[in-house]
Amino acid sequence: MNKLTRDKQAQVIAALVEGNSIRATVRMTGVSKEAIARLLVSVGNASMAYQDRTLRNLKCKRIQCDEAWSFCYAKDINLPASKQGKYGYGSVWTWVAIDADSKLVPSFRVGNRDFQTAKLFIDDLASRLANRVQLTSDGLKVYLEVVENAFGCEVDYAMLVKLFGSDPQGDEKRYSPAVCTGCRKQVITGAPDANHISTSYSERQNLTMRMQIRRFTRLTNAFSKKFENLVYSVAIHYMHYNFCRVHQTLRVTPAMEAGVSDHVWTIHEMLSTLDAIGLEEKAA
Repeated sequence: MNKLTRDKQAQVIAALVEGNSIRATVRMTGVSKEAIARLLVSVGNASMAYQDRTLRNLKCKRIQCDEAWSFCYAKDINLPASKQGKYGYGSVWTWVAIDADSKLVPSFRVGNRDFQTAKLFIDDLASRLANRVQLTSDGLKVYLEVVENAFGCEVDYAMLVKLFGSDPQGDEKRYSPAVCTGCRKQVITGAPDANHISTSYSERQNLTMRMQIRRFTRLTNAFSKKFENLVYSVAIHYMHYNFCRVHQTLRVTPAMEAGVSDHVWTIHEMLSTLDAIGLEEKAA
């Protein structure tokens, strides 16, 4: 089997993290669909392993959490009977935590919008933080129990509950959500600063994810056929976002702002580092 050169691997990953589909990447790079899929798996696995190892003991102060919807295989209404209720088919939610100051994404989790996934997500987030933080989430009720279980009283936690008006009518209903008419700040634990009870950065991060990961683009046929490939794509996106992509406001990468890295990574450097991680895992 022919192995892609490092330059060609970097070209493929650069295309994927800029929001191109696999088929578009095939046309742009000349690399086969099968080779791109294999690279997605290997780089995705190594990206998860590296970030799990590196993003620890973080000195974040303000964390915002949110969930972004997507789907695998088919939308819920179009799922065949044999796939209904099976994990990884139909609606899938990507849970994301972002540091409001450094814009680092220390934790993400792809799964259902339920208690089990919420617990895994918040437990993972709590394990990465070195100090007490102010945490803001949306009004999803499962957060109440999982945040208490993970942090106890060692957190300043608030919910930002959005208030919506009436649903759109007719054709507009298919493409437009209900209009947000206001927000209610609800303190849950500790003494969060009311000025920083916000989910604006996490919601903006959801937009970044939809723009940079083709699988999240609405009203296209670029959705994921396999749940695992969606997870790998998200992992590669956040590896690139945290370490390689210069934030327009900060002028450095989120990892640099958070003190995790001291320079802007190139995609070649990212792939070399991830190769070393993969070899370590094989040796173990």
